[in-house]
Amino acid sequence: MKRSRVLAGITGFCWLCAVLGGCSDSSDSGYSGTESSVAMNQVQYLGTHNSYKQLLRRDLFEILTSFVPEVAMTLDYGHLPLAEQFTSQGIRQIELDVFYDPEGGLYSQRRALVLVGEEPASGIPALDEPGLKVLHVQEIDYETSCYTFLDCLREIRNWSGDNPGHLPILVLVEAKDGVIDDPLDLGFTIPLAFDVAALDAIDDEVLSVFDPENLITPDWVRGQRATLEEAILADGWPSLADARGRVMFALDNPGTTRDKYIEGHPSLAGRVLFTDSDPGTPEAAFIKKNDPTDYMAIQELVRLNYMVRTRADAETEQARTGDTTRRDTALLSGAQWISTDYPVRDARFTDYKVSIPGDNIARCNPVNLPNDCQDSDL
Repeated sequence: MKRSRVLAGITGFCWLCAVLGGCSDSSDSGYSGTESSVAMNQVQYLGTHNSYKQLLRRDLFEILTSFVPEVAMTLDYGHLPLAEQFTSQGIRQIELDVFYDPEGGLYSQRRALVLVGEEPASGIPALDEPGLKVLHVQEIDYETSCYTFLDCLREIRNWSGDNPGHLPILVLVEAKDGVIDDPLDLGFTIPLAFDVAALDAIDDEVLSVFDPENLITPDWVRGQRATLEEAILADGWPSLADARGRVMFALDNPGTTRDKYIEGHPSLAGRVLFTDSDPGTPEAAFIKKNDPTDYMAIQELVRLNYMVRTRADAETEQARTGDTTRRDTALLSGAQWISTDYPVRDARFTDYKVSIPGDNIARCNPVNLPNDCQDSDL
């Protein structure tokens, strides 16, 4: 039996909006009469990969191409600012890469700029502030629509507040601490490792921006069950009506980083982020399957009530060739979140793009949709 978690305040607000003729421009801000029977995992949403990322500076891109053309090619994509993605592209899943910078200033230098005759100092005040920073690759691929995690979070919160009743948004967070090669000895920054304190900082920054009632958390989904996995397998996920207007966070990292985040928080008790955990573990609820090729395995996970994120494309390959095989397989898989670098076509390449069939913001999930789910109601 599905949980009933009706948010009276939000429901009342949306009823008032309907009476007054509408309070939001968002095309997914309404409720239908069937939504109490549709769970948030019975819908398929469109997402973007590295959602903050802007195109590399062309002069740096050309230099990178001269050294490692196969790498440069994979970095040649970018996105609109987050709020514009939500509004104009119907994006309901984003990804943010964060670097730990508790003292501030660790990423204020862009040392690759010396290769184009410029000073490396960015002159960006936000980069001197303590806190998590958002970028793709230090020193090289650093152009971003929001410099700090807090800035990104505030943009999401503000859009959410301006669009009450929107479909739930997933924010996938990757904790990055990889060292990159420095063949010219330019003094590239060595990131700080993501220890437990650094992972705690992710939770702390989220909670400094969002009120708990605006979040989908492991504690909320687990309810009174002994483990998170038991809850989603036995009771399912919150209804779509209850999840509207809320934001969910998940940790992209597997392995050691994930295990540090879970340590001391069995079934993610007290944590903000869901984790990419294997079925059969207490924390299993969200699963990342970037490659949709084995779509039948994803379909089985979806039928069991796990929520899955997959990618329709990678490393600009599909946009360059126009091959839609991976995209079509991702949609067929029933993964709840289909992530892409191309919610619109890149005019430099082919006509390749990814959208939810029917050009809707979301659709009833093709694998586990209930009988009364209608795309037009979402």
